[in-house]
Amino acid sequence: MMIHLLSASYSGSDAQLHCGHKVMSAVIGKNGLTEQKQEGDHATPIGIFPLRKVYYRADRLIKPKTILPVEPLSPRDGWCDDPQSPDYNRFVKLPHPARHEQLWREDHVYDLIVVMGYNDNPAISGRGSAIFMHLQRPDRTPTEGCFALSESDLRTVLAAGADAVQVHAPG
Repeated sequence: MMIHLLSASYSGSDAQLHCGHKVMSAVIGKNGLTEQKQEGDHATPIGIFPLRKVYYRADRLIKPKTILPVEPLSPRDGWCDDPQSPDYNRFVKLPHPARHEQLWREDHVYDLIVVMGYNDNPAISGRGSAIFMHLQRPDRTPTEGCFALSESDLRTVLAAGADAVQVHAPG
């Protein structure tokens, strides 16, 4: 099932996620949506992307219901965001020699993560990495290029059988 993400305004980080007949409030990158994603640009990529896998903090949340593969996170889990690394835009085990994000975080943003199939087949250096659907911060601050939902909405999307997302260009 395809879900749809649309910018709620021409600028800013407010968006709407359409899942069947339900419309949910979402947060995108602070620089909005882009067709020319670059590493570190704080924009959410436009396009159609498969949903690959779900990771979750089993010490904080119950396992989500979904048709996607699900794996609990561990403190050694990371995601390489170093364009110079052969592991660019891939899940890695820590410690890792290249620059990376830690998936096991003190905040709750990555308690539930859906890996989007963006720039991964193959990964092109510098075109963006670690593009996830994850949990919103309590103050709904923008993401670094992902899109974020409340926990209940993300669980609803997963339980509905979502396996792909179309991020629509504004307008």
